[in-house]
Amino acid sequence: TNEQTRKEKTEAVESLHSEIDELEASIAKLSKQISELSNEIKEMDEAVAKATSIRNAEKEKNTETVKDAKEAQVAVEQALQVLKDFYSKAGEATALLQQPDIFDKPYQGQQGESGGVVGMLEVIQ
Repeated sequence: TNEQTRKEKTEAVESLHSEIDELEASIAKLSKQISELSNEIKEMDEAVAKATSIRNAEKEKNTETVKDAKEAQVAVEQALQVLKDFYSKAGEATALLQQPDIFDKPYQGQQGESGGVVGMLEVIQ
């Protein structure tokens, strides 16, 4: 009958309106989530960029430190060689041919005291 068909169609329309309302609410909720997630992605991108900048600066500083350390190592090696040469030649020095009696052996510096400067440089090296 016509009344029954109209009742069925009315129920179908109400059901469809209810479904539309639910879907619109779902769309609004998902749109809000998308917006929030987009903001979080933007914040994470900014944090990554900042962290990358900090890491690059630290890397540059570390590279400079390594370069300085290598240069210092070369300088220590050179200083050690100069001191070894000096002390090996100190005993052969002829500047004081007429040495007083207090000089019963050639001058060797203070190398005997806990390794002296040469010992310290060898440890550093």
